[in-house]
Amino acid sequence: MMSEKKIPYGKQVIDERDIAAVCDVLRSDWLTTGPAVEEFERALSRYVGAEHGVAVSSGTAALHCAMHAVNIRKGDEVIVPTMTFAATANSIVFQGGIPVFADVIPDTFLVDPECVKKLITPKTKAIVAVDYAGQPCDYEALRSIADLNNLVLLADSCHALGAKYQDKYLGSLADITVFSFHPVKPITTGEGGMAVTDNDEYAKRMRLFRNHGISTDFREREKQGSWYYEMIDLGVNYRISDIQCALGISQLKKISFFLQRREYLASLYNDLLAGLQSVMPLAVRNDIRHAWHLYVVKVSDADFRQILFNELRSVGIGVNVHYMPVHLHPYYLKNHATKKGLCPVAEKEYQHILSLPIWPGMDEENVCTVIKALKELTAGPKKEKF
Repeated sequence: MMSEKKIPYGKQVIDERDIAAVCDVLRSDWLTTGPAVEEFERALSRYVGAEHGVAVSSGTAALHCAMHAVNIRKGDEVIVPTMTFAATANSIVFQGGIPVFADVIPDTFLVDPECVKKLITPKTKAIVAVDYAGQPCDYEALRSIADLNNLVLLADSCHALGAKYQDKYLGSLADITVFSFHPVKPITTGEGGMAVTDNDEYAKRMRLFRNHGISTDFREREKQGSWYYEMIDLGVNYRISDIQCALGISQLKKISFFLQRREYLASLYNDLLAGLQSVMPLAVRNDIRHAWHLYVVKVSDADFRQILFNELRSVGIGVNVHYMPVHLHPYYLKNHATKKGLCPVAEKEYQHILSLPIWPGMDEENVCTVIKALKELTAGPKKEKF
C-alpha cells in the first residue's frame, strides 16, 4: 500500500507567473516598504470588501496588531475558542490580556455562541471568532452578542480567505479580520499575514505598531526628502517585504481557482467517505461558502485515531491533527490556571479528529489513494461505528 510519492496534508501551488512577479521585485529598487506592499493591501482588502488592509510578517503578527489596535491591556479578558492554533490565544497574552477559553459546537468545531454568552464578565473586552478549517462561524449570533455587551468582535480567518457567510466575504463582518499567507493557506506569500478593517483608527494603530510605532516609513521619508521621523507609540517590527507581497498579488489572482479546486476535492472526499461507518467528515453550515483549508474527519474510536495516524503516515499520506485544545497546552495549564474539563466538548472531540490531505495541487488519484488506505485500515467488524 506504500504510495510512490508522499501526499502532504497541505502544500503551496507556485507557477511561473508567481516566480516572474517575485523576480520583477528583486530587480527593482524596493525590496521592503515599497509599492508592492501597498498594492497587495489594496488588492486583498478590495477582494474581501474592507476599507483598509495592513500587511505584516505573519498571521500571528496580524493577530497581535489587532489586539494592539483595540487596546487590549493587562487584565482585559478576551473570549477565544479553544479549538484553534495557539497563536490566537497567544496574541491576547502578548498584550497582557487574559484569554478566556470557549467551547465549540461538536459537529463543526466552531465556537459555541451560547458558551460565549456565559463567559462574559465586566472584564471582557472582545470576542474572537475562529473560522476553523475554513468554515465561517455564526457571525450573526456573535455580532449580536458583541453589540449587546459593547464588545469588539475580532475574526481569526487565517484558514478562511475567500470564504463567505450569508453571501458576504469574511473580512467585512468583524471589526478586524485577520488572514494568514503561510504556504498551506488559501494563498501564500511564504510567510505573511494581513489584518483588514473598516475602522480608520484601528488601521492607523496597526500601521504604526508594525513599524516600531514610527510615524513614517523609509519610502515616505524618501518622497518627502526628509530624514526626520518620530516614534509616537511603542511598536515592533512586523513589516512584510515587497518580495512576499509580489507573490501575494500574483497568488490572489488565482484564488478563485484555488477555492474551486479545494471545493471539488472536498466533495470528492465526501462522496468516497459515504460508505465508511467509522470515519465521517465534519458538518457544514448551509449559509456559508467553505474555504476548505483543512479537510477534517472524526474517527469513531479515539484509540483507533492514533493507529490511523501512524499507519497512514507510514505509507506516505500526510495526515495531521488540528488541534489539541489550546487550554490543554502546558504553558496555559501552568501560567493561566486552565485545567482539563474546562471545555469538555473540545476535549472529547479532539481525541477523534484527523486532518486528511487537501491542497489545490492534489488530483483525484491522490484522494483515491487516501480513501483506499482508509478503507483498508477501517475494514472489519472490530471497528467501532458512529
